[in-house]
Amino acid sequence: MNTLQNSETLNLKKLARNYRQELLSNVIPFWESHSIDHSEGGYFTCLDRKGKVYDTDKFIWLQARQVYTFSKLYLEVEARSEWLEIAKHGAEFLIKNGRDENGDWYFSLDRFGVPLVNSYNIFSDCFAALAFGTLYKADPHTKYKDICLQTFERILQRQENPKKSFNKVHPRARKSQNFALPMIICNLSKELSHLIDKKVADQLARDIEHKLMYDFYIEDKNLILENVGIDGHFMDTFDGRLVNPGHAIEAMWFVMDQAHARGDHDMVKIALKRAIRMIEYGWDNQHGGIFYFLDAGGHPPQQLEWDQKLWWTHLEALVCLAKGIAYLDDSKCKMWFEKIHNYTWGNFKDNQYPEWFGYLNRQGEVLLNLKGGKWKGCFHVPRSLLLISQSLESTTSKSVK
Repeated sequence: MNTLQNSETLNLKKLARNYRQELLSNVIPFWESHSIDHSEGGYFTCLDRKGKVYDTDKFIWLQARQVYTFSKLYLEVEARSEWLEIAKHGAEFLIKNGRDENGDWYFSLDRFGVPLVNSYNIFSDCFAALAFGTLYKADPHTKYKDICLQTFERILQRQENPKKSFNKVHPRARKSQNFALPMIICNLSKELSHLIDKKVADQLARDIEHKLMYDFYIEDKNLILENVGIDGHFMDTFDGRLVNPGHAIEAMWFVMDQAHARGDHDMVKIALKRAIRMIEYGWDNQHGGIFYFLDAGGHPPQQLEWDQKLWWTHLEALVCLAKGIAYLDDSKCKMWFEKIHNYTWGNFKDNQYPEWFGYLNRQGEVLLNLKGGKWKGCFHVPRSLLLISQSLESTTSKSVK
């Protein structure tokens, strides 16, 4: 088990090496070996513990996320031709099958590319833009750039009504806004900065950052909420009290990255402080780990899965804390990084077979021993391992200089 012992507490150089080794020796080989659909194109994501395919349907945002992951590996780890080919393999399947007549991306297809579920929300589009923008950086073909920019433009057009006609809310219902879309656009504005006009990208980043930091942050509760009123006010309802610690923590490292890039040290500190608050609020003091959902009023959450522990929540927390260590050398970050590292490597990592478990019960026991499915694919585990190793390596490089 790769948990930290007291004698090696936060040996950052060793940790950076371990995270990178886990990425390259365990996680990526799993997806290379088991996920490529060589006959029909695209990727299988429904993979059991050993990597056997148990369902062949293809979900657009997981297809796109895998294109992004292998493009990112090619760009930031090593320019291996096989990684670029895997990324292009998924991209070509998406180009051929992924969009409807309006240019909006479907939610899911069958193995052969026949549409199963329409584009009922905007998240497939967000990850498609991310995929093609990153692939264009690795392999600058005009078609990748055009698809990325067309998709991004549609995202901006649809952001006020991302579900279009699939929106179930009655026209007279209370008006609210959800955290997920601005969170993703915040990351997109950074990841696609090489393609978007700088003035447009900067203004978008500022607007979205303001929304994340002020509309969804409720000062008297010192919490980041998942839903607020259209003008940012607190709603004392199930939706209005909903807290998703993982979303909030992930968004805060997006903000930290943007603020750090422009030299805004104060905003980096504010975002990190709020992230740590969300980690503290979400931490299960009885069994360890971060809750999936909570109610800001202390009431029972409406989500029956509220007390589950999910892979991405913990890995995104580690990314955020690793960046806090790199940007600010924050002692609280180091304490929480050690605590969450031990929980994550001790519970989510499968010590018998490659890749990581995704779903634990409250006690930290494996609920589903799958390695991929409808929601878990080749994204959070590899991206987090890469980002954490990069952040910790940058910290050790600074200390040497």
